[in-house]
Amino acid sequence: MFIATLIASESLTAGDISSAADRLANAGCAPGEACWIDADEAADLPFSTDPAAARLALEDVFPGVDVIVQPAQNREKKLLIADMDSTMITVECIDELADYAGIKAQIAEVTERAMRGELDFADALDARVALLRGLEESAIDRCLAERVRLSPGAETLVKTMRARGATAVLVSGGFTRFAGPVGDRLGFNRVIANTLLVAGGKLTGEVTKPIVDSSTKETTLRETAAQLGLDFAQTLAVGDGANDLAMIKRAGLGVAYRAKPIVAAAAGARIDHTPLTALLTAQGIARKDWVAA
Repeated sequence: MFIATLIASESLTAGDISSAADRLANAGCAPGEACWIDADEAADLPFSTDPAAARLALEDVFPGVDVIVQPAQNREKKLLIADMDSTMITVECIDELADYAGIKAQIAEVTERAMRGELDFADALDARVALLRGLEESAIDRCLAERVRLSPGAETLVKTMRARGATAVLVSGGFTRFAGPVGDRLGFNRVIANTLLVAGGKLTGEVTKPIVDSSTKETTLRETAAQLGLDFAQTLAVGDGANDLAMIKRAGLGVAYRAKPIVAAAAGARIDHTPLTALLTAQGIARKDWVAA
């Protein structure tokens, strides 16, 4: 059995659910009886066959509604692996840090191309960090305080999963000086990120090697699942950029969050409209059972 979960950014009506059921039936997916997770916000539609056809029938059909299709078995996940920049937080830290050096536009263009998969991630990171050589170390703390904001629903997502016994790991191609505080605030068990090198109170323009990249993220998912004795079906990965694709494809539920086109096209699920709490709803966890941020 499979489940299609409809999650609305504003409101979900009985008519929407009826229309979704009809679309599943017309696609040959044999839908069952729908049930509300949260009244007027989110509902489940069980069905018995062809999840690919179900996604095609339901995604991008209802304005402001995200649809997540997945197997009914192992729906609630026991491991969360999450990206940080533009996923758990609303910004790309390297772009914001570059603003303090007066070169945001130059670096942001490279970041965008790397996240779209047009550039090798490690090479692009080295090139961008090199441009920050000589920036005062104090700019890091200023950037953290002034620019870094949590994405809507991020804290509730992590804390609710942790409260229900899941493990959460933040794996970022960004920097420890940002990922550490963000991970602590959100409640992650573990944080993995790159380390900016500093000498004499200034950035040297280098990061420690090896760089945390796509393979690091996938390896973290695989190794952490093995350590916890979990099947991949019990894992959830979420990210927005090309360097998140490997872990997204490996996870039981791999989610593209407001992602670049290459990621959105390849992921098993997409969130384009709703907050990160949609990942709780997708696990069948109703709003009344969320841990408040």
